[in-house]
Order: sequence, then C-alpha cells, then structure tokens
Amino acid sequence: MEQFEAVMILLVEDDPGHAMLIEKNLRRAGIANEIMMLNDGQKAVDFLLKRDGYTGDTHPAPMVMLLDLNLPVLDGYQVLKIIKNDERTKQIPVVILTTTDNPAEVAKCYELGCNVYVTKPVEYEAFSKAIQNLGLLLSIIKVPKKE
Repeated sequence: MEQFEAVMILLVEDDPGHAMLIEKNLRRAGIANEIMMLNDGQKAVDFLLKRDGYTGDTHPAPMVMLLDLNLPVLDGYQVLKIIKNDERTKQIPVVILTTTDNPAEVAKCYELGCNVYVTKPVEYEAFSKAIQNLGLLLSIIKVPKKE
C-alpha cells in the first residue's frame, strides 16, 4: 500500500491581497497544511527545480501548486510548461487559480498539463466561498510520498 503524507501547498500569486485572502479562506476551510507563497513565476520554477537562490534546499514533499496565470517574469503558462516537461516536477498537481474564464485559456492550461482550473470570482464573498470550496478539494487530495 502506498504511503501518504500531508502536502505542502505552493501558492504562486503576485497580488498580496489575493494571496492573503487565499490563505485565510483555505484556513477557514480547515486546511492546516504548510503554505509557501512565491510572487513570481521565475521564483516558482527556481524553487521547484532547486536553482539560483534555492540550490540545495530540501522541499517538503509532496506538494500541490496553486498557480495564478498573470505573473511577473514568467507567466503561469510558462511555469506550467516548464514544470510539466521536467521529470522532477511533472507529477506535481497544479491548480490554476486565476480571474480568466476564457474557454481558450482554460483549454490551453489543460493542454499544458494543469490538473484543475478554478476561476477567482471578482466579488469578495464569492471569492471567499470559492477558495473555501477549493480548500475542501485540497483536504482530500492524495499525492504519493516520494521515496
């Protein structure tokens, strides 16, 4: 039988207000997992591939990534493409969390390998509820433990 452990949530979001609301509402949904926040796509790639300032880091594994699309340096599409094409990171579940609900954008993310696509509502209460619902999903996700 495969072993499971708590997943670390990597939140890649450049808007500090959104990042705070996402964390707050995940906590409201009962998520006690570690949440690491990065504010640009390049930092996310460097963190995951242990490059530049993250060389030699030991990451809590396994992890789930919550990824915004509109990011500085590398956008979410570029991050998704890089990590899904790298043997070390391709199995990390990626939840796209963005304000865009354009069907072409949604399709592009799935083609690049995202696992779930969630649209962030603009209205505060709807946003809070959407993140709490995402928290319920995250609470039941199982990711294989790395050996």
